Amino acid sequence: MKKSMKLGALALASALALSVVAVAPSATAATCKKKTEVVMFGTIKKEIREQFLAAASSYNRSQNCYNLKSILGDDSLTFLQNITPKYATKNAPTIMYDLQYIPDMADKVMDWKGTKLMSLASPGLLAAANIGGKQVGLPSTAEAFGLVYNKAVIKEAGIDVTKIKTWKDLEAAFKKVEAAGKKPLHFSAIWWSLGAHFTNMYHTTAGKTHEARLKVLDDLVDGKKDLSKDPAFKNWLATYDLLKKYNQGAVNLTDTEFDASIANLASGDYGFMFQGNWTEPSLNTIAKSTKFGLMNLPMSNDPKGYGNDSIPVGVPGYFMIDKQQSTKEERAGAIDFLTWLYTSPQGQRFVADPVTEGGMGFIPVYKGFKTKPATSMAGDIANFVNAGKTLEWINTYYPGGLQEEVGKVSMQQYFTDKISKAELATAIQNAWKGKPKTWRGEAA
Repeated sequence: MKKSMKLGALALASALALSVVAVAPSATAATCKKKTEVVMFGTIKKEIREQFLAAASSYNRSQNCYNLKSILGDDSLTFLQNITPKYATKNAPTIMYDLQYIPDMADKVMDWKGTKLMSLASPGLLAAANIGGKQVGLPSTAEAFGLVYNKAVIKEAGIDVTKIKTWKDLEAAFKKVEAAGKKPLHFSAIWWSLGAHFTNMYHTTAGKTHEARLKVLDDLVDGKKDLSKDPAFKNWLATYDLLKKYNQGAVNLTDTEFDASIANLASGDYGFMFQGNWTEPSLNTIAKSTKFGLMNLPMSNDPKGYGNDSIPVGVPGYFMIDKQQSTKEERAGAIDFLTWLYTSPQGQRFVADPVTEGGMGFIPVYKGFKTKPATSMAGDIANFVNAGKTLEWINTYYPGGLQEEVGKVSMQQYFTDKISKAELATAIQNAWKGKPKTWRGEAA
């Protein structure tokens, strides 16, 4: 989560436009002396594990040279905590997927330059995985977060989400949901949602330019930032308080809370939740006939306030290929699988089809996609992108472990009223102080 990601609206819009060009399926070797096993760590996300494994099985059946195998790690550990022991025992997987620890892996993985798949990737989505001029990762998809809503509940309550631009507008919407006999909001206390996504709502609105936002990180690291005096931080805290006020979800500080939030929104008993479009596969699995939307989270009462009408859009993770412990054949197989996944008609179906139809529900970010995303939230995200209403994922730059440190301690403590606003500001400042400025090229 550390290197530059420049998500201009035009760059991402071009990725979402899905311009159709002639792209042949990946060229698998016609003959090979023996079948090579290619190991991938994880399945991108556990929410689409079944669909990913189905894609891997389809790929394995499509050719005779490679067998893609997925191995799982310990979900209670970070990516780096899982991977480091594997390198130590000379048992590193060939394909890996991550965002936060990309700079830590840069010397261990190959450069994608010169590959067919990199030439098809949207240029605006490559920067976060470009370390020292080396393209160490390629994007999986684009994601966005904000307020996810149950369209049936919102319609019943008579709410036009396009008119919500301020706290007052949002609170009025919450009250309309309550008046309709429903619960307004499930605001999740899960650490990664608080530590990465909700903190990003401050950092992405703390400055109106990319450099201004990075300067906030510089000042936090240098101990020069007093958050309690920052108007953007005060607005962020007020937004936090508003969501806490209307939250009707049971406060649960463990990972199981995610499933509870999905079940609540899918049930039709809740109107909104703070999450992202990665929840859509799970929501659609539970409530197949219900449509869900994604909208902006206002950060002030100024209708023209920066970011009030926009959503954060970014890349959730990048594919990396080991170069230290893999063989030439294993690397070739890794490239072949990922190229097949994003360029072949069969692979594209697994990427873009809704989870209810066996796909992963991804928004395609590679040229040549003939399978267009059919999900409701994908359409909402495209509308924000095409209107130029996107915000940066500053959480991409967080030093390794920062989101856990902030999310699991101070953010959850404030959520449960264990600490004050001033104590939260101090805790966040202390978490940042002295961290390496990897966004300025400092070593992690």
